[in-house]
Amino acid sequence: MGEDDRTIKRSLAAQDPIVQQLVQDDVEHGVLIPLKTTLELRDDYQTGHVLITRTPTKAANPAILLLRSLLPDEIIKGLPHLRRCAKPSDLPAHLKAQFMNESPQSRQIHTGKSNWIYIIVGPENMLNRDEVIQALSSVEGMEGEVFLRRIPVPMVSPTSQVQAAMWSQHFWPSLYRKNNPLGPHPSMIARQTEEIADDAAIWMALAHKVAKESHDSGYGEPMGACIIQRNEGKTTLVALAGDSRWCQQGKVGCSGNPMAHSAMRAISIVAQKLVRAENRKTETKTTPILEFEAFQDKPILDDEKAVFELEHPNPDGYLCHGLEMYLTHEPCVMCSMAILHSRMGKVVFRHRMPLTGGLCAEDRGRGHPALKGADGGRGLGLFWRRELNWSMVAWEWESSGCLKPLRVDSATHA
Repeated sequence: MGEDDRTIKRSLAAQDPIVQQLVQDDVEHGVLIPLKTTLELRDDYQTGHVLITRTPTKAANPAILLLRSLLPDEIIKGLPHLRRCAKPSDLPAHLKAQFMNESPQSRQIHTGKSNWIYIIVGPENMLNRDEVIQALSSVEGMEGEVFLRRIPVPMVSPTSQVQAAMWSQHFWPSLYRKNNPLGPHPSMIARQTEEIADDAAIWMALAHKVAKESHDSGYGEPMGACIIQRNEGKTTLVALAGDSRWCQQGKVGCSGNPMAHSAMRAISIVAQKLVRAENRKTETKTTPILEFEAFQDKPILDDEKAVFELEHPNPDGYLCHGLEMYLTHEPCVMCSMAILHSRMGKVVFRHRMPLTGGLCAEDRGRGHPALKGADGGRGLGLFWRRELNWSMVAWEWESSGCLKPLRVDSATHA
């Protein structure tokens, strides 16, 4: 028995009895691949232009104080990765060569130990060159012709020390402040990947199991979802749901009930458990008012019912806040937004949906060998978007071969 087999068996043995009962087949570890954000894929870096000047070292502080009257500090603080001041010796080689050859005075400034310093004035599009020149010419030591040049710089922070060093050589002296403006920080991804790696295969196996059962029963596509809570090293199964888009629906000429996608059902089942806990606390009982329940959030399969009977481990929390969802397929845009709005903490899926998925940031369908030039538009990468008020870490899970693929039409919305 290999070390991976022993690890997965130890993880399974540590789970609640119902999990051990549901996971009957052999389970093997897979590979967790963190998703890239839209910014990480499309904007390695964005450049803009700033104005720079130079001044004798003794006049640097008066010059900077004067520049604050032209541009608020908040604007400069928006470029924290760029050094405000730089010695001539710290400039990139191409800027040194350019400035040295402009005049004899410039050549002297860049020769030996210099008593001059270069300063970033600010973003070019927010400054009036004539006003800047007029203001700087009043600084002692800068009388006469004011040096003012336009240079390109990265507008976002570097994501590593290596990238900061590269930018310092190509643009302007840059700093790495141990953050990732384009997505989750690498250390956070590494920590959370390690956190879920030992038992991810167990939850994926459960999602796979309920997906197959739902499809074999004729309720829906072979898609499934599993939601768990992880708290202080202990994991608790919260919800299981298979796809049931065909339940109470005619399959001919219809795409099925979108509210019954597996991700939507799993989230709704969590909500039902929270409502049940609240009703018990207040001793109230709700009466259905619809003949047809659109969300299909009541458990249908035996496995769904068994998990539904368990109490929610955190009945006072907000819906899915901090929970983890494991899916057989990348969720569609609707389900991806539902996952975000439910405040899910982590999402792991097995099969990419390159035409309809909402989590991956890669362009949907383009260049995919199996889709023959189909185009699903630009990837949305909804798991981590600046303009949304929630973000989470997401992974694609590659099976080691123990779970057979659950194939669906590439145009299907999961």
